[in-house]
Amino acid sequence: MRVIHFYKYQGAGNDFIMVDNRTATFPKGDTKLVAQLCERRFGIGADGLILLENDPENDFCMVYYNSDGNPSSMCGNGGRCIVAFARKLGVISAEETTFSAPDGLHKAIFKNNLIHLQMQDISDIQKVKKGVTLDTGSPHYVEVVKNLDSLDVKKKGAEIRYGVPFNIEGVNVNFVEPISDNRFKVRTYERGVEDETYSCGTGATATAIAMHKTGKTKAEYIILETKGGTLEVTFEVKKEFLGLKIKEYTNVWLIGGADFVFEGTISI
Repeated sequence: MRVIHFYKYQGAGNDFIMVDNRTATFPKGDTKLVAQLCERRFGIGADGLILLENDPENDFCMVYYNSDGNPSSMCGNGGRCIVAFARKLGVISAEETTFSAPDGLHKAIFKNNLIHLQMQDISDIQKVKKGVTLDTGSPHYVEVVKNLDSLDVKKKGAEIRYGVPFNIEGVNVNFVEPISDNRFKVRTYERGVEDETYSCGTGATATAIAMHKTGKTKAEYIILETKGGTLEVTFEVKKEFLGLKIKEYTNVWLIGGADFVFEGTISI
């Protein structure tokens, strides 16, 4: 019997189990254990589990698991949460930090009680079905709909997530309803959770970029309303990429809160 000391954090209602794994003692290959810990009735309960580990070249390393127990790609809300977690542990003390994550390096800044997380540049945006696909550290599909509040996100999201052309690899699915020029309501079905979550950081980022790319807004500061709260995305647009007349979105920042909820121990 082993005891794990864990911390619970949430960013816009997207909640995570955080574990300090700088001693490399967490059984990283035990996907069944991760899924059990994330189970809401028989475990701690969370949308995902995040390990904070040592990084020889950066302040720390982020390792992310979906609630199904499998290692996954970047999580934007989780990225902000691990930055707050690193500060709580004393790993960082400055207002800025750089850390490694599944999709590469990220910079984060503490400002006005919010965390500004720099995302990767984005240029490959494709028209698919009724929406667009793009990768913001995780693959996303974004579709504008009417009457978003009444949409069965779990049912419709699963159909797209498992359907052609995404199939087994899947995709995160975002349904969007415009509110004003730079404000949108978004609901997200997350692969690996296989359900709607209260918010998705990479999904909010994908939605903001997609709305600009498809002409739904000309703003480069976008407000996203999710079930778990408000997120903000800012970016700059380059009209040329590698000498081609292709829009590239650069200097992309995801802005929102990251709150400590509680900590405890669990025997495994």
